[in-house]
Amino acid sequence: MKKRKNHSPEFKAKVALEAIREEMTLAELSKKYGVHPTQIGTWKRAAIENMATAFARRGTAREQVSAAEVDKLHSKIGQLVVERDFLAEASHQLLGTRGKKW
Repeated sequence: MKKRKNHSPEFKAKVALEAIREEMTLAELSKKYGVHPTQIGTWKRAAIENMATAFARRGTAREQVSAAEVDKLHSKIGQLVVERDFLAEASHQLLGTRGKKW
């Protein structure tokens, strides 16, 4: 069984750029770089789809991601607080220390 190759982002970009230029066919690029033509097509499609992010203003993507991340973290905090309160109440009932602070 062959071990998977991990290609660097620079290598992928280089191959995708050559595929976008269409100076060689995918089969020729595959032979040149030792990568399956389908994989080259996938890298080419990803490069084209993500090309606009190279021209986006810095910080805009971070703000969108961080807003989503903040919502996710607030949700997790709420869940953990409910679990903590439940477990604290259950431990007080089991130990008979209701109303006492640790």
